[in-house]
Amino acid sequence: MDSNAGKKGARPRTDKVVQDWSTSCTAEITVAILGGAWKPTILHELEQHAVLRFGELSRMVGGPSPRVLTKQLRELEHDGLISRTVYPEVPPRVEYQLTDVGKSAQTLLQSMTDWGRQYSQWHTSRET
Repeated sequence: MDSNAGKKGARPRTDKVVQDWSTSCTAEITVAILGGAWKPTILHELEQHAVLRFGELSRMVGGPSPRVLTKQLRELEHDGLISRTVYPEVPPRVEYQLTDVGKSAQTLLQSMTDWGRQYSQWHTSRET
């Protein structure tokens, strides 16, 4: 993983979590970076489609308002997981894609998906 990824313009919350938790519970860093109602879905869609525009992401993710999606995308960009490219056109074209750091999170996201599926089955079975 590139040691400079995400340093430029890092979120204050990310900096604090890394400083506070790096010696005691690094899982908290993962939760701070990937936590968010739409972040795993955004990262999954970018992994599946390589490059997406805002409108495409919005349709694929399906749930968040434009304001919430924009906030999640900015946090992912500041944390170094995605890159944002703005083309000087009218209307402006903005594209998002995974960085190497974002690509490195895919194995973890797949593990989270697998665990979520197992948990859902367990939870459903205990209700019956």
